[in-house]
Amino acid sequence: MTYDKPLAEIMRPQSFADFVGQKHLLGENKPLTVLANSKPQSIILWGPPGVGKTTIANILIHSWDCNAIKLSAIFNGIKEIKDALNHAVEHRNGIFAKPTVLFIDEIHSFNKLQQDAFLHHMEDGSIVVIGATTENPSFELNNAILSRVQVFVLHPLDNSEMNLLIDKTIQLNIFSKTIDDKARQLIIDLSDGDARRLYNLLESINKLNVVNITYQDVKEMLPYALKRFDKNGDNFYNLISALHKSVRGSDPDAALYWFYRLINGGCDPLYLGRRILRIAWEDVGLADINSQTIVLNAINTYERLGSPEGELALASSVVYLAVTAKSNSMEVAVTKSRDYVNNNPSFEVPIHLRNAPTKLMAKLGYGNEYRYAHDYPYNYVPNENYWPDKATPEQFYKPNNQGMEQKIIEKINFLRKLDKDESTTKNK
Repeated sequence: MTYDKPLAEIMRPQSFADFVGQKHLLGENKPLTVLANSKPQSIILWGPPGVGKTTIANILIHSWDCNAIKLSAIFNGIKEIKDALNHAVEHRNGIFAKPTVLFIDEIHSFNKLQQDAFLHHMEDGSIVVIGATTENPSFELNNAILSRVQVFVLHPLDNSEMNLLIDKTIQLNIFSKTIDDKARQLIIDLSDGDARRLYNLLESINKLNVVNITYQDVKEMLPYALKRFDKNGDNFYNLISALHKSVRGSDPDAALYWFYRLINGGCDPLYLGRRILRIAWEDVGLADINSQTIVLNAINTYERLGSPEGELALASSVVYLAVTAKSNSMEVAVTKSRDYVNNNPSFEVPIHLRNAPTKLMAKLGYGNEYRYAHDYPYNYVPNENYWPDKATPEQFYKPNNQGMEQKIIEKINFLRKLDKDESTTKNK
């Protein structure tokens, strides 16, 4: 069967009754269904590609008695924005006054100044905005815009929903093939929750000169498909976060899964290496002083071998970090010490801690009464003060009982005992 429009456009639902997915927003008494039967309201539709943002916007616009204008933040600039706003004002003041709904695709691509252009017209009721975005609105949209809209989060389609889309396509005789179960699952896996990608795959498969599509047919015809991934997008940082938290939570298998999700999506392995090194310092720290060296060696190995051979070294370092002892005591200590310095005066260095490289400085007392640690047993001076005279000593670093830090605790306790013993001797 041949057709003039892309399959994704032919299959685009015209009502919420035909819509597949987003059950948390659509259905009886669900937010978007209620909104379709109410007066127009400014909203943001946030979700990955191919989950129905544009379709939902079209259905809402059709359900409202309104004047509709569509803009793309990728293709339109300030001139088109001004033209649209002027048209909205004219339409509001005309004989058949109706609200103007402005649908803005990829609204996050408008800069802050362009976004500001909508504010006055949203305030005075000239326009209602429906924005579609794949990026986190919290980061990409002005706070002033966010305060005037309701954000709806859309999710990738699940397996059952993708199967339903395939069934709908077959029922309409648009897709002239039969697909075995393994082939169908491969198509769904490659689509990765994206309905548009699913339809594109079906279009390609429909051109095959076979009637019964098998797993091998799909595998041989389709190129290696990347999972949903955006090097600068919100989902990318979600994947990085999942990798980090899996390592921190000592789950090597989950850590490997997220590691290869990032590799599979095209993430630069050396960038991943830098993030893994950060994890080694933040979540392992001094509990295992070998961890940072292992990650650095893995990075050096990758630089020499490249992909895919060098990925084994990086993956091995991920597993090592996941299974080794953990401590964030240095991360906490650094944060506390930095905050202390930022929130307190710049105290003078005590005289006894200053060097005296000149006679004048020695005459002024620099270095007087300083006790050299290596002259004392255990290379430690009991009860010596290394803090500024006017500062109250703080304990920033509190080691935990994991790995090497258990030995550090023992060493600190031993030194505190030396302090106590000296104080006891002096008081006798």
